[in-house]
Amino acid sequence: MLHGKKGLILGVANHRSIAWAIAKSTAAVGAELVLTAQNERFARSLSELAPELGENALVTTCDVATPGDIERLMEFVKQERGGLDFLVHCLAFAPREELDGEYVDTSAGGFATALGVSAHSLTEVTRAALPLMEGRAASVLTLSYIGAERVIPHYNVMGVAKAALEASVRYLAADLGPRGHRVNAISAGPLRTLAAAGVSGFSSMLDIVASRSAMKRNVEAAEVGDAAAFLLSPMARGITGSVLHVDCGFSIMGL
Repeated sequence: MLHGKKGLILGVANHRSIAWAIAKSTAAVGAELVLTAQNERFARSLSELAPELGENALVTTCDVATPGDIERLMEFVKQERGGLDFLVHCLAFAPREELDGEYVDTSAGGFATALGVSAHSLTEVTRAALPLMEGRAASVLTLSYIGAERVIPHYNVMGVAKAALEASVRYLAADLGPRGHRVNAISAGPLRTLAAAGVSGFSSMLDIVASRSAMKRNVEAAEVGDAAAFLLSPMARGITGSVLHVDCGFSIMGL
């Protein structure tokens, strides 16, 4: 589905991350990938995993909170790949203290950090990537969570950030549609990732979701990766501005 397509996946933390699952699924159907980690430490670990994706996979760093780093990344992609057929945004962060207590106590600084890294960075990286996507009918994908729609304990400002992210998907889809590009999101069920480790009571959350989902189990990372490969491929060429729930049907249940 993605044979010969050039892809950029931002925010691969380790082998447990959803970004890594997306990398595996897209590489399996022919994509040539550039992966980013937040810093050199994560990049070294990621470089050890990258050969699993084929000999053409490249690893670099990008911290969207560092001025000029997005532009440096796009220049790297331009030099190494020449252009981009798809972009996957797997970036989210909020200070740990903002996920404890009540949302009403969210600080201005914590709010700005969460919204900047988790939501506005999608707009920033998409804008920076546009010259590389020109004429390619490219696809942009990001990751959301049901906390954007419903109140999830200890998710707090991240839920607000994900709601902003989903709204950004719709506005970006409208902007990029006339250029032939698509923008979508996947709202994945809970998975044991590095980011999930910062949410109190996460293990209990997994049990609750498994018991209440339509399929009576939790989603697997590979299932999210395969859904992403579909949305990024020409097979989904008529889909844009959408949020696809990949959560074993948890989101459809009332009780």
